[in-house]
Amino acid sequence: MPGTVRLHRVLVTTPDKVYRAFIEPDAYARWIPPNGFTGKVHEMDPKVGGKYRMSFTNFTTGNGQSFGGEYTDLQPGQRVQYKSIFDDPALAGDMVTTIDIKAVPVGTEISIVQEGIPDVIPESGCYLGWQESLLNLARLVEPEIPD
Repeated sequence: MPGTVRLHRVLVTTPDKVYRAFIEPDAYARWIPPNGFTGKVHEMDPKVGGKYRMSFTNFTTGNGQSFGGEYTDLQPGQRVQYKSIFDDPALAGDMVTTIDIKAVPVGTEISIVQEGIPDVIPESGCYLGWQESLLNLARLVEPEIPD
């Protein structure tokens, strides 16, 4: 049965910066790969119905995994939702990831739900990967660096 993970974070930044980190290719490739992986965005058209493609490469082994999908809901500063499909047939099925973004008194609250995780990926491994990625996200969006 496909799995689901839920994550929640509060970051000291604005909803706009968090939203942009999900839809700007260079930013996304910088923070989304979990530790030990590099990421490359091959295509990103951030609009409802727009497509994206990217790949992760294991820095130790050089092995990679490609995947892509479609944006199903985009609300600037509030929500990013997309479905993903892995190229590897062993990882069959659609995953749906929903990121809700909300301003709170100390910054921005992020709630993530990823559903339809293929059976061969342990939910605990997916959860760990997201935790690592969210630390990278904080490193990208929290600093306020003047021009």
